[in-house]
Formats: sequence, C-alpha cells, structure tokens
Amino acid sequence: MESAPEVFAGAAFALFGAGLLVWTAVCARTGAPVADGVSRPAATVTALLAGVVFLATGGWLLAAL
Repeated sequence: MESAPEVFAGAAFALFGAGLLVWTAVCARTGAPVADGVSRPAATVTALLAGVVFLATGGWLLAAL
C-alpha cells in the first residue's frame, strides 16, 4: 500500500516525459516553434533534455518498487 504514491508519481513522470519527447519531435520535424520567444535550437535541446530527465525519473521510480 505504501508504494501507491510511488507508482502514481512514476507513471506521471514517465508519461509526461514521453509526451514531451513526442511533442518536441513533432514540432522539430514540422518546423513549428517549440517555445515562443526562444531560439529554436535552444528550445529544442532544452525540451529534449527535460523529456529525457522526466522519462528517466519515471523509470527509476517504477523500477524502485
């Protein structure tokens, strides 16, 4: 029962990270801006790094059960 919050947090982090990676890839492929007011390469790299960090954190939380 104590692992329920950990499962929820791990799933939330993993889903958000995966969604951010997919969204960034679609924006980069179609040429749409990733973030307003920021240079395209900086926004793409930052979003990709954040997506990987969130996905890794979610995987770590789910694997630590």
